[in-house]
Amino acid sequence: MLTRFAAGALAAASISTLAVAAEAGTKRPVRWVSGGAVWTTKSKAFKKFFKNGEITDRALEAGINNSGWTADEIQEGMTKTYEVDLVGVSRFLYSKDGVKFLKDQTRSYFPYWQKKKTAVVALRSAIILDSADGKISSAGIMKQLPVAFRLNDNGSSDGSQNVCKDGLDGAQATSLLSWYVFLPACVQANQILPAAPAPRAAAPVRGLW
Repeated sequence: MLTRFAAGALAAASISTLAVAAEAGTKRPVRWVSGGAVWTTKSKAFKKFFKNGEITDRALEAGINNSGWTADEIQEGMTKTYEVDLVGVSRFLYSKDGVKFLKDQTRSYFPYWQKKKTAVVALRSAIILDSADGKISSAGIMKQLPVAFRLNDNGSSDGSQNVCKDGLDGAQATSLLSWYVFLPACVQANQILPAAPAPRAAAPVRGLW
């Protein structure tokens, strides 16, 4: 059985795997790559936006405008927290279905260095680390990214993300920030929780005589 200690150890092991590539850490959670152009949105710009809605970065502003949602909706969605079980989240992300999920969720958004070779490990590490306190959010997952990530739209990837929410159309179904908004809810829904213990048989009630 996967214990909380083991789940933490697995997260640590995932990060160790990426140690050689962690030159940027979480300072550059999004590099918007389109053709030969690269625009970087640093973590401090996201922090300001999450805190008070202030947009100080042109690339972030463009990302919001192309997300299919308003800035207020993105801010609210990315700071909303979801209760999760660390062991349940770890069980899912290390399962066959979980690995498939992680590959699907890093269709165009993956580490800047080594690209898709480390995408599953990097995203898994961020989600598990953010789950350590029993809660996750889009902002928290982004903060825990162990390496710089890029949104690739230059031929090898089309810049589309598989947003984990049915019934969406257009940019809401493919944009990076829309993907971030629904990611934690999807993780919460797919966590593999420990089976509830079988109820104990009630003790017989003794009569008064």
